[in-house]
Amino acid sequence: MERKTNMEKLCAAGRYVAAFVRWGLLAALTGLAGGGVGTLFHKAVEYATGVRTAHSWILYLLPIGGLVIVGLYHLCKTPENFGTNQILDAIRSEERIPLALAPLIFISTVITHLCGGSAGREGAALQLGGTIGSQIGGLFHLDEKDQHILIMCGMSAVFAALFGTPLTATFFAMEVISIGVIYYAGLVPCIISSLTAYGVSVFFGAEPVRFSLSHVPVPTVWSIFQVIGLSALCALLSIVFCLAMHKTHHYLQKWLPNSYLRAFCGGIAIILLTLLLGNTAYNGAGMDVITAAIGGSARPEAFALKILFTAVTIGAGFKGGEIVPTFFIGSTFGCVAGSLLGLDPGFGAAVGLIALFCGVVNSPIASIILSIELFGAQGLVLFAISCGVSFMLSGYYGLYSSQKIMYSKLRAEYINIHAK
Repeated sequence: MERKTNMEKLCAAGRYVAAFVRWGLLAALTGLAGGGVGTLFHKAVEYATGVRTAHSWILYLLPIGGLVIVGLYHLCKTPENFGTNQILDAIRSEERIPLALAPLIFISTVITHLCGGSAGREGAALQLGGTIGSQIGGLFHLDEKDQHILIMCGMSAVFAALFGTPLTATFFAMEVISIGVIYYAGLVPCIISSLTAYGVSVFFGAEPVRFSLSHVPVPTVWSIFQVIGLSALCALLSIVFCLAMHKTHHYLQKWLPNSYLRAFCGGIAIILLTLLLGNTAYNGAGMDVITAAIGGSARPEAFALKILFTAVTIGAGFKGGEIVPTFFIGSTFGCVAGSLLGLDPGFGAAVGLIALFCGVVNSPIASIILSIELFGAQGLVLFAISCGVSFMLSGYYGLYSSQKIMYSKLRAEYINIHAK
């Protein structure tokens, strides 16, 4: 009997080792594919941004770019609203991610950045990565549950390649799907996938996103209250941003049901707004504005204008993502509001960036890790406080309507609702 028990233990250990090796190989393969595609996408967006910056007249092609994007989705018989929400749904269901989504979101996001739409890159990262993971899973005939893990691996891989934040990418992919439930079965595969993709991106010269803070306050009673105050304001701003994104999309669809006309008019609106302001600070991702804010300089109206530009761009049907615009909005708002609360403007910008990110994606663990990967660990205590405050006070709003909030933010209660 003892011998049989030992044999069973040995067999169980063998199954764990076999699973580790199996997932290590699958995750590494997904990381290689995701890293390659993510690096290519990163360079394509950078090149498109450089071309637009050098030739300002390209902005006037934005309405035509919108028509091209809608036409591509119709040509490939893919609904133009198929995006990150469907990727999140696929992880919880048997829904398959069409292969056509990868080239569609790649090309469409590059067109959006080339022509001056206000968008980010993470929406494309999650959709590219989800498609890669789904296709590799199908290639190896994985069952439904294993497919879900490989989709998360793909998401974390392309996210890591684009932003240079492999640990954030790992926990974001596991945390963003169902708030209150972390898919720990994906921990090792997602870490391997994201680190592999990050290595690929660094090998091919993609610069990771990093910022240097000139001043980080020591955690004192006063500095903690300052951070709490700024984070509470960022939680409110996260609700405003989410509502602006959802309501703009809803009303543009209602008022302009024809997707071609909607994209064309959206492009015209962005052109008119740009001409009215007399600058292009709100076109594209706006990484230069984010860098300036963290350096301590931001215009007080910048965050509101970026919300407007992004809501119109995405609502009209252009492609990209909302996370880099979130960085823009959070950093510019934090720079201004933080200085009014007595914080160093650069540190206020950093807190605003992290707190707003946490508020709109409802992922506090990933947000805390993001603060370390972007700014270093010196201000970890204050960043962690800001994430906790923003997460709690942002309510059940979120950028992704398919995101599920499994547990209440206010008490130990199972609620299982969709983000608003």
